Amino acid sequence: MRRLPPFPDLRAFLDHATAQGDLARIADPVSLRHEMTAVQLAALRRKGPVLRFDTHDGPAMPVIANLFGTRGRVAAGLGLLPDQIPAFGEFLASLRSPAPPEGMRDALSRWPVLRAALAARPRVMTRAPVQQDDLPGLDALPVQTPWPEDGGPLITWPVVMTRPHGSQAGETARYNLGVYRAQVLGPDRLILRWLAHRGGAAHHRGWMRAGQPMPVAVALGADPALLLAAALPLPETVSELGFSGVLRGQRTDLASCRTVPMLAPARAEILVEGWVHPGDTAPEGPFGDHTGYYNAVEPFPVMRVTAITCREAPLYLSTVTGRPPDEPSVIGEVFNELALPVIRAQIPELLDLWLPPAACSYRMAVVRIDKRYPGQARRVMMALWGMLPQFSYTKIIVVVDGDLDIRDWDDIAWAMATRMDPARDVMLVDGTPMDYLDFASPLEGLAGKIGVDATTKIGPETARAWGREMRLDPAHLARAEALLAGILP
Repeated sequence: MRRLPPFPDLRAFLDHATAQGDLARIADPVSLRHEMTAVQLAALRRKGPVLRFDTHDGPAMPVIANLFGTRGRVAAGLGLLPDQIPAFGEFLASLRSPAPPEGMRDALSRWPVLRAALAARPRVMTRAPVQQDDLPGLDALPVQTPWPEDGGPLITWPVVMTRPHGSQAGETARYNLGVYRAQVLGPDRLILRWLAHRGGAAHHRGWMRAGQPMPVAVALGADPALLLAAALPLPETVSELGFSGVLRGQRTDLASCRTVPMLAPARAEILVEGWVHPGDTAPEGPFGDHTGYYNAVEPFPVMRVTAITCREAPLYLSTVTGRPPDEPSVIGEVFNELALPVIRAQIPELLDLWLPPAACSYRMAVVRIDKRYPGQARRVMMALWGMLPQFSYTKIIVVVDGDLDIRDWDDIAWAMATRMDPARDVMLVDGTPMDYLDFASPLEGLAGKIGVDATTKIGPETARAWGREMRLDPAHLARAEALLAGILP
């Protein structure tokens, strides 16, 4: 399925972008405080290239930004062309529940699936590129301070690796990988901001209950497959390390950390090692977030850094989070397409699902269904809210019929105006989980949800005869287009 070669590290991906004319070097000096943010967002809004800042007011190390600023580059990070994303989603769905082969011919046709399974097994290197050199401390990194009221320098693309208490360093299938923002407190102290429902936080609670420090490894400048696997909302039973091998089409190379009992990406640009000790927290923030607002200051665990290793002439990868469009919202659009086949496997009548990026990606969902019976729209709403952890934060679901384009706001508005009665077709649910960064919720982490049934009402859903929709003959529409082709632009 892959049309692009595997990218074993960030540099290989940057070489590909350069060959495509999709990387720009910024030679003029740029400040790490706020100014670099403005440049990144301006490039992203123009669907611009990957940016390499060679001159800035921080430590002498190039900064790479806007890596996944376009849908095409997110697809390339998966080894795909953009038109292959839907088919790749079907392939990933088949890996979750493969059907038994029917004869040798069918078994041979499934070689890509077998190859993907093999690629899911990491391998350990004895000589790791990321351990070629050492850095004296976190102050040797050109870390941005993205927004004017931010509490300090913020590492924004860290792949934070943890493992549960009682596990061994070699049990990589039990590792959790998450992209958690990390505030720099000093040369050897880093705040790790993981929310309570995240895998890293669950591991942290286990070590704290045992009264033991937790080993942590943080990879900076990882390869695109590892970055995307860490960002994906995967089920808890799926290993991000293994899944990155599937995405990459190549096994993930790991290496033993020097000062903590962990394995970590051998081909990352920079590797930060350390421990999180019981009760060691610090106030984190405020920081600008994907909602377009600053977060409140709250205590989060502190990582005591024990070693920082790097490649020769390392690159520092950064991004900016803010009100969409931003890089996470671009990634979220692609993830929406990849997740659709998995969702349809659980909800077969679901034809399409759109998470509008402007609604912070997951806060709102518009769903198109093949409606066949009364109450079906409400069943789909409840199924979505309970299906994946990310949908527990979706506070608005609008369900429409299969004849509409859910990515067209005019179609959505028309359906809500003509196929929905507020008293009958709105379902309100109270006291449900919510992202505590949602300041509109009455309580932190607990809020209501609304489901809007904007489908045509059938059977006992209405006591009135439903109106007949006006439609022209398709032949007449085609004739009109032909007549006007040479007249109108």
